[in-house]
Amino acid sequence: MFLIRKWTCIAVWCLAAIPSAYAKDSVAVYFDNGSKPLTLLTNRVKNHAAQRGAVVSVGSLDGLPPTGGIVVLQQDKPQSGLSRRLQKVNRDTLEPEGYALKWHKPSERLYVIGADSIGAQYGLREVLDHWLAHGTIRSMKEKTANPLLEYRILKFNLPWSPYRKNEATDVHLGVCRDLAFWERFLDMMVDNRFNVLSLWNNHPFPFMVRSASFPKATPFSDDELADWKQFWTALFRMAKDRGIQTFVVNWNIVVSPEFAEAYGASEYNDRSPMVAAYTRESVRQLIDEYPDLTGIGVTLADWMGNFPDAMSPQEREDWIASTFVQGMKEASRPVKFLHRSVLAGDPMAMRNLLDNAGLEEPALVEIKFNWSHGHSTPQLAITHDFHSGELDSRFWEPEPESYRIQWMVRNEDFFILRWGQADFIRTHILQNKLDVVNGYFIGSEGYIPALDYASLPGPDRTWHYAFEKQWLFYTLWGRLLYDPHTPDTVFEDQLAVRYGRPLAAELFSLYQLASQLPLRLASFYRSTWDYTLYSEGFIAAEPANPKAPFDRSSPFISIAELLSHDVLDSNLMAIKMYVTKTLQGGLDTAKTTPTELARQSETDSRAALALIAGIRQRIPHHRGALVSELDDMATWAYLGLYFADKIRAGVALEFLQQTGEEAKRTEAIQLLQRCVEHWDGVIFHTKGRYLPVPHVATEYYGDEFKTFSWEQLRPQVIRDIQIATNFKQNND
Repeated sequence: MFLIRKWTCIAVWCLAAIPSAYAKDSVAVYFDNGSKPLTLLTNRVKNHAAQRGAVVSVGSLDGLPPTGGIVVLQQDKPQSGLSRRLQKVNRDTLEPEGYALKWHKPSERLYVIGADSIGAQYGLREVLDHWLAHGTIRSMKEKTANPLLEYRILKFNLPWSPYRKNEATDVHLGVCRDLAFWERFLDMMVDNRFNVLSLWNNHPFPFMVRSASFPKATPFSDDELADWKQFWTALFRMAKDRGIQTFVVNWNIVVSPEFAEAYGASEYNDRSPMVAAYTRESVRQLIDEYPDLTGIGVTLADWMGNFPDAMSPQEREDWIASTFVQGMKEASRPVKFLHRSVLAGDPMAMRNLLDNAGLEEPALVEIKFNWSHGHSTPQLAITHDFHSGELDSRFWEPEPESYRIQWMVRNEDFFILRWGQADFIRTHILQNKLDVVNGYFIGSEGYIPALDYASLPGPDRTWHYAFEKQWLFYTLWGRLLYDPHTPDTVFEDQLAVRYGRPLAAELFSLYQLASQLPLRLASFYRSTWDYTLYSEGFIAAEPANPKAPFDRSSPFISIAELLSHDVLDSNLMAIKMYVTKTLQGGLDTAKTTPTELARQSETDSRAALALIAGIRQRIPHHRGALVSELDDMATWAYLGLYFADKIRAGVALEFLQQTGEEAKRTEAIQLLQRCVEHWDGVIFHTKGRYLPVPHVATEYYGDEFKTFSWEQLRPQVIRDIQIATNFKQNND
């Protein structure tokens, strides 16, 4: 017999399995509607099931049949009337946002027991996903699941007052004001177990409040600001109803252009008492006027006098203490606080600030993992706490009491092509889960996943928003951040629901093979800030090392730049070092050589293309998103072949450089001619599907680089042949 004291109950009465071919199959849902997250989830499942020809009916808990179905319980709320039916579950095994799946054999009923409403919806979503994929719940196994990480955060840059302002951000202005977009984005977060939405822009306050003392800071009329406030209030409520926390992240010493003009201030880095008073008041008003907002954040760097008039670490923290921290103290309620570490320099000033801030909960301290290019190697090589990228263990040693660390895994490397590499994500999480780490941020600076402005309309475009196209990226990161031991079969089930069981395992394997390319390139080609690498385009618009050779005529990574570049991952060997050590006879066999990396890239790419060919033979007339996904994976595969032969060409040219052997020039030219063929394969699989699009990294180059497409870069691929032909040995 099941016992219960403090559980809210939802019951899902499963009348039959729901293979999509059987419209007569149905499921009845019985629940206590006091939990908004569960109510929203069951309503969405009704629509999803209807698309598969099944019917979901909703009834009260009083109508629960004596046997069968799924019952979802919530530990943190009382529920009477079920104590004689329910078996005791050890509460100690469930942590916040955790859940257990437990069968009650006498009633043939599956219980989903959530520690809270969030855990309950995660458990129910897992059961329903299994049901959709397998047509039955009977194969569900008992389990207990708790989140490894407390914070699973999506970084979302807003298009108004943006950090990177150009056409690539402006195109999203309409979509990001549409609550219909946010409803679907938040539902995606729930499905993938992300629990925090962080919203970033330079200066959010004028879009959210009218400062009592500085009313001209906002450019909006009272009616216009009321519309904005209605938008924010609805967005924060929608998130809260789904168990999602919300943070607003401001950069730092910034005011609006309207404030600067009206009050005689500088827009950036104005350290006057007036700007400090405005910031402090804005923080307080923001917290007071938006009761559903969870937290507020601030960054260092940029407009805190880092270039060239540097503020000391202590001066930065003193400013934050007098503005953000003091504003939080003056507010009518407590909120969580995010303090970014970027360019913090000496961490002791930050630690002292947070130790003395009087926060009710530990602060969040976000640290960039491998700077702006987290999709590289799971080895922590650099951060952005210093201009040099050097690591400083004083951020986490000794272990702090006033804050916890969240790794920021940025994606500035693929904005158009789909991506999903489960083993990389698993390794990343398990290898870097220090005791002081309780979360991850996932997101971009130069890309907003709202309007899909790259994809052309056509029969294969079945998605509406960009994040829906990149669904596996979010599924893998979200589910694995919750539990990195989640098996591949869970993701194969997702593919089975979309494209059928016969293709699921092959499609997942295809993603794993093809998605290696950007990781390998970013691990091999050391990069730092945003513009120093864009992997899917083989672009490095700015140098990571100002002292290294860099060609300003083109943002494309030329063969000359590749062969002279440093690696990010210390387990890899750069081309120049490899050739030098080979000639000296002292090759380090513990490191992966460039030639071995090229072999790995070619092997995986050819295996991916073979899988694609086999799948296409089985669906010769199919149209829809599956065709688009296959084309994206083929694009990665041809980029992988291109990378392999370009590395080999770089090795040949470096041997020419160090030995004068002219045969190496011929070898390099032949390899680069093959590179053109591989690039043509990339063009074949992207032209006609993708538009030339604005890209933040290339806007300062010539007209031919104002927009990005792989076809537009073909002359740069051919140019490498000319570089090899004219390559001169340096005899210095």
